[in-house]
Amino acid sequence: METPLALFSQNKGYRWYVLGTVLIGAFMSALDASIVNIALPAINISYHSRMGVVEWVSLSYLLTLTLLLPAMGRLADMLGRKPLYNAGFALFTVGSYFCGAAGTIEGLIIWRIVQAMGAALLQSNSLALITQIFPERERGRAIGIQGAVQAAAMSFGPFIGGILVKYFSCQAIFYVNVPIGLAGTLVAWLVLPRPAPRKEGLSIDYSGGILFSVSLASFMMVLTQVTADNWFSRNKGLLISLAIACLALFYLIERRKQEPFIKLSLFRERNFTIGNLSGMLSYMALFAPMFLLPFYMEKILKLDPDRAGLLLTPVPMALAVVALFSGYLSDKFGVRLFTVGGMVLTAISLLALSTLHHDSGVFDLAWRLALLGVSLGLFTPPNNRSVMCAAPESDLSVAGGLLNMMRSLGMMCGVAFAQLIYSKELHGLMENVAKESEPVTRALRHHEMMVSYDKVYFTMIFVALTAAVLSLVKEREELAGHKAHETPLEF
Repeated sequence: METPLALFSQNKGYRWYVLGTVLIGAFMSALDASIVNIALPAINISYHSRMGVVEWVSLSYLLTLTLLLPAMGRLADMLGRKPLYNAGFALFTVGSYFCGAAGTIEGLIIWRIVQAMGAALLQSNSLALITQIFPERERGRAIGIQGAVQAAAMSFGPFIGGILVKYFSCQAIFYVNVPIGLAGTLVAWLVLPRPAPRKEGLSIDYSGGILFSVSLASFMMVLTQVTADNWFSRNKGLLISLAIACLALFYLIERRKQEPFIKLSLFRERNFTIGNLSGMLSYMALFAPMFLLPFYMEKILKLDPDRAGLLLTPVPMALAVVALFSGYLSDKFGVRLFTVGGMVLTAISLLALSTLHHDSGVFDLAWRLALLGVSLGLFTPPNNRSVMCAAPESDLSVAGGLLNMMRSLGMMCGVAFAQLIYSKELHGLMENVAKESEPVTRALRHHEMMVSYDKVYFTMIFVALTAAVLSLVKEREELAGHKAHETPLEF
């Protein structure tokens, strides 16, 4: 009697079943990333905790996820992608249930870390699974579909989270993941093929993994605490020095390892290195304005929080629609046109956002945000495709982990830069205003806030144009070669 796996793998459309399985994980992890922030005020009230503690409900997840992505990718390349992808579903589901059941804020933070461990297993393997199973002529299309589903989940997250918090409780935002995770675990067990036999003699490079993780963790703590007043913020120089020292040691050790934690040869591939760097810069350019815009909408335009949240949805919605087509078209015409064009359009959309003022209407804001979403939809799937096509088959999961790690770093850098520039500029401007003899009017305050916003926008315009230049120097031909990726069944 044939097993369900055998029945699936014999189907001519088997690769689309694998993609569907990956999409469940992509939807679940993206939904969770966007649904939690809207519930933080309710979590603050429910657990009777300080905001300085409550923010770690979000920070603990982001830090753990980013830190574990390369390690989980390396393990998947060694042990097989199916067992680790299944483990990701299981961990995320268990973590989600116990997040909802947590009786204390400390317990909630601990189970958020478990959730992030599961998400790291899912994210480090998702692009690797797509790259492995799809022939090169269809790979951009499949990656575009995944990007569209993630963007759609991000756009629905705040809306769904608001309804769950309003009509049920803040715990409901975690319980909603449980049925999705159970379904994903079952489907992954049925659909994904068994991994190839593990090669003899493979070992885990603990020293490289520890050094890389310490370096990354030190840098991330600087980013997340850049405007805080605590030990981390007061010792930024020490943390940056530690990050640089560990990274230098990591490089020296990895050069001599037969089975390194991360193969440095990956970075000799121009498209791999440039794609990761430009991907990080693209998320910086996206998340800096996304951090500032709620302040603009609520403090300048005087919109309610629910309406402000709704006005942010044109970004992921436009990204989702355009990603479907840009991935497909990059299979036919290559990625350079879309990556360069996407980043130039990002710069234009940021310039358009800088022209907003205190009398701007909802439509003025909506079309600018939609343009920003279109630009990222043009850029992201083709760029992801170029990175994954540049990686050898044996390192697809670690390549996917690094790509997602750079995305998270870009998000954190964008928010950190926005916080730093905005807080310093606004503080300096308000001090100058306070020295004036006449009272500070509301209009004058609004003008000075807009000046600080513009400083952020123009900085991110430079970041976007840098990503466009990097994308321009990628290798021209990306549709030929890498024939090893054409074999779909070994994971």
